Amino acid sequence: MSTRPRRPDRPYRKPRRDPVRLLAFDALRAVDERGAYANLVLPPMLAKARADGTLDARDAALATELVYGTLRRQGTYDAVLAACVDRPLREVDPPVLDVLSLGAHQLLGTRIPSHAAVSASVELARCVLGDGRAKFVNAVLRKVTAHDLDGWLERVAPPFDEDPEQHLALVHAHPRWIVSALWDVLGGDREGIESLLAADNDRPRVTLAARPGRSTVAELLADGRAEPGRFSPYAARLAEGGEPGALDPVREGRAGVQDEGSQLVALALANAPLTGRDARWLDGCAGPGGKAALLAALAAERGAALVAAEKQPHRARLVARALAGNPGPAHAVVADGTRPAWRPGTFDRVLVDVPCTGLGALRRRPEARWRRRPEDLDRLTALQRDLLRGALAAVRPGGVVGYATCSPHLAETRLVVGDVLKGLDGIGVERVDARPLLPGVPALGEGPDVQLWPHLHGTDAMYLSLLRRTR
Repeated sequence: MSTRPRRPDRPYRKPRRDPVRLLAFDALRAVDERGAYANLVLPPMLAKARADGTLDARDAALATELVYGTLRRQGTYDAVLAACVDRPLREVDPPVLDVLSLGAHQLLGTRIPSHAAVSASVELARCVLGDGRAKFVNAVLRKVTAHDLDGWLERVAPPFDEDPEQHLALVHAHPRWIVSALWDVLGGDREGIESLLAADNDRPRVTLAARPGRSTVAELLADGRAEPGRFSPYAARLAEGGEPGALDPVREGRAGVQDEGSQLVALALANAPLTGRDARWLDGCAGPGGKAALLAALAAERGAALVAAEKQPHRARLVARALAGNPGPAHAVVADGTRPAWRPGTFDRVLVDVPCTGLGALRRRPEARWRRRPEDLDRLTALQRDLLRGALAAVRPGGVVGYATCSPHLAETRLVVGDVLKGLDGIGVERVDARPLLPGVPALGEGPDVQLWPHLHGTDAMYLSLLRRTR
């Protein structure tokens, strides 16, 4: 009886190491394991890889897209992967889920061919997870290839008419509670909420601020790598992929990275009408120092001095670095705005850009949308009210306070201001219409406070309320 000859075993092939996907995976693990922010952890990783020749400019751009795209669409990809995995996603090891998410983004969010995306993801899994779990990755991602993104959304997202908030949450990759909160601010406008959620998923260009008396927009534009901002006279927007550190004014601290919305808040506070002297300014929540540097330069032009207060010592050091070289007096101090280190009525102008959920900056910190929880609001709004009370106590009668947040959430904006104004004891306050202080900026609403939006203004969703103390 004859038998077929036995085929020799294939020799073991080592996995191919793809430096782009390995770096992207490492960045996602840092975000997941250490709570890091991608916009802080990724740039030094890319700089090191560029310096040692591991990645070129094209590779760095792909790594950036893989990291940011995967983080932005995490909720949508989780829903797709859940339909392709035979167990709850919470039972999948986080490193495995990161590889799957990277693969899902390549399949559903890029133009990388399906076979290449699956093959590259399996090779990554072999490198970082081992051959056994690489087989699991291969099986799941092959199921993902059954449909494109629109096809998957038809399967995992309910129709808008049945559950509009969940539909928007999955189609635009935002947690449902954030969709609900933002929609409330927009007054239930479907076109508005869809435009806003889509804008949150656009990668913003880097905006610079030329610090008055130290640099100019013309200097930032000189080499053709930037264009003027839309509204701020000190803003310049870098071309896609531009490196701020490549510009001399940024390297020398004469200009800095600062969203145009943040610049407009500082300018509005600096230009708000007041009565009496205008010599002492306070930035009550100054870290990491962008607004403080702009305010300090504006104050110096008028012969005023700025105190930049920051509760956290390490952030206060960043503020001090941002203020270094300012042409006028400006000092960074470690101080808690809820327990002031200064006498009441000391300052003529006070800005408090308070700690918040950051829902206005989801373009820049895509992972923040998945980290924040509704229960964070109670702690944050209590702090926000305390900081605003402290700011109103710190300003003299006739002076002005600017209350700002990088969140449009009603609980962090209008409701905080309203609650504080209702509970004041011995302090008189009138609201100042902030809209005339943002000349040329459209769609600022009915006032007196202003709300900026990514989809309308191309800025972070900054909120500003200006309050003049009357007694």
